[in-house]
Amino acid sequence: MALRPDSPNPKPRRFYKSSAVAEQECGFAVTLDGRTAKTPAGDRLTLPTRALAEAIASEWAAQGDAINVAAMPLTRLAFTAIDRADGAHEAMAMALARYAQADVLCYFAEAPQDLRARQEAGWGPLLDWAAGALDVQFVRTTGVIHTRQPPQAVAGVADLARAMDGFNLTGLAFAAGLFESAILALAVKRGRLSGLDALELSRLDEAYQEDRWGVDAEAAARTAGLRSDAVAVERWFEGLGGV
Repeated sequence: MALRPDSPNPKPRRFYKSSAVAEQECGFAVTLDGRTAKTPAGDRLTLPTRALAEAIASEWAAQGDAINVAAMPLTRLAFTAIDRADGAHEAMAMALARYAQADVLCYFAEAPQDLRARQEAGWGPLLDWAAGALDVQFVRTTGVIHTRQPPQAVAGVADLARAMDGFNLTGLAFAAGLFESAILALAVKRGRLSGLDALELSRLDEAYQEDRWGVDAEAAARTAGLRSDAVAVERWFEGLGGV
């Protein structure tokens, strides 16, 4: 059965008793009662590493009487990588380049000084890391007015993305959207930061306001969801390992 995350019935009944991983010629398949699971497009749910396949199989095993796709972030990423990445490789690379063009880490506050100090302490080392480890030099700016990054920096990020396989690029595109930052996405991909650390760096301004004014229930729920996604994307990259 191919589970569609966009189905009119988002929580179909569980139709299997057990999930497992089976090594096949093309990789490691997630199986349900011994049969390879399918993606929404009908392809085999097959992953390039056993570690990632086992992590996804555990999501299927954790389902109750109904299948909650929203609670299966690794499965959703796998669906995207298998069904869409090959045909959208260049589009995803360019999406990452657009995040590099307006990377959140490049916009430092004019004031207050304690917020600026937090940004300098948290963002400065990542910009230095990007210049050294990625050979991509970003330009810092003060305030919120858009400042164009050097074309060679944006092109460098796009080239890094193009060199990745579909599974890594899918995770990278997801991470960049989550953090609003190509730098943070690449830092998690390379193991420079944990997913949660990257998320906290991406929302320094928001956290500063929360410290001053408090957090309402809606904002707290939204942040909890973001943290869950940040943990998931870190697990995705860990599962892929060196692939």
